[in-house]
Amino acid sequence: MFVGKKITISVIKADIGGWPGHSRVHPKLMEKAREILGKAKEEGKLIDFHVAHAGDDLQLIMTHTKGTDSPEIHGLAWETFKAATEVAKELGLYGAGQDLLKDAFSGNVRGLGPGVAEMEITLRKSEPVVTFHMDKTEPGAFNLPIFRMFADPFNTAGLVIDPHMHMGFRFEVWDILKHKRVVLNSPEELYDLLALIGAKGRYVIKRVYPKEGHKISKDEPVAVVSTEKLYEIAGEYVGKDDPVAIVRAQSGLPALGEVLEPFAFPHLVSGWMRGSHNGPLLPVPMNYANPTRFDGPPRVVALGWQISPKGELIGPVDLFDDPAFDYTRQKALEITDYIRRHGPFEPHRLPLEDMEYTTLPGVLKKLEDRFEKIE
Repeated sequence: MFVGKKITISVIKADIGGWPGHSRVHPKLMEKAREILGKAKEEGKLIDFHVAHAGDDLQLIMTHTKGTDSPEIHGLAWETFKAATEVAKELGLYGAGQDLLKDAFSGNVRGLGPGVAEMEITLRKSEPVVTFHMDKTEPGAFNLPIFRMFADPFNTAGLVIDPHMHMGFRFEVWDILKHKRVVLNSPEELYDLLALIGAKGRYVIKRVYPKEGHKISKDEPVAVVSTEKLYEIAGEYVGKDDPVAIVRAQSGLPALGEVLEPFAFPHLVSGWMRGSHNGPLLPVPMNYANPTRFDGPPRVVALGWQISPKGELIGPVDLFDDPAFDYTRQKALEITDYIRRHGPFEPHRLPLEDMEYTTLPGVLKKLEDRFEKIE
């Protein structure tokens, strides 16, 4: 039994081959992943696991006692992705192994391509958790919903009426360009926080923590987001990052409905076709997590879990499989139709500073000598 003891939840994902194009994950890749993780569970490396997909990303959801950044767990994920890549190559899938940017594993998958969201927590008697899985977008796509969950009283009524939440939360924000971080308190530094995370291509929410006095330790995260940026890792454009996140809920934290409510607004995110366009984020059930229109629009899946006292993953519940989100989906499709008509024009196409790893620099270089000074 792990109630009152440390347990780690790890979500590690990678695009290792699309079927077809960048649409979805082939069932045989998921079978191979289940085979490898199943063996690891039998050997005692994992407490439990689940294999899922979001678009063309293979998603590994695991519970264990090895802590975050464990070479054993990351090595297991790397082994799983490598084995599934071989299956992808046999099937001739598109972009087989594209997120595995290096051949050698060096103790941690960070910087090697896969996206990682992990948290080590003290297991509560009842531990509701939601894992979010996005496709065709970047880590900053989580900025608005995570902010609303933990800092916006118009979204989360508990910030006003729950005495355990009224003190607010601490946000760890990463500058992913300069590789620095800052921790800001809400509500005291709310405007400073918004000034940063509104620039979602550079400043991203990495973790959310309780404050001193909360029933959960102030050093224990209650939300975490993957922040790997593939184009920085590879040195050339290899797609957006298709981020994942883990959010704990209830009992001094946002209720499940407050965790999901931000996604009722299909806010604009970056990514979509060739990672070079803005579009609405579409919350979908698993059977719709297969982007096809212009390779999109970007979408998000929410899987609900109860972590049992034994550390087992009880679920998943497909949380966006609810007609209450039908209006959101319809609105997102209207926005999709509207913004697509811009074609290669901004704001549908990303601004110049975000197009560094596309053909645009080559176009500018080719035309460099033809630019004349304006008198």
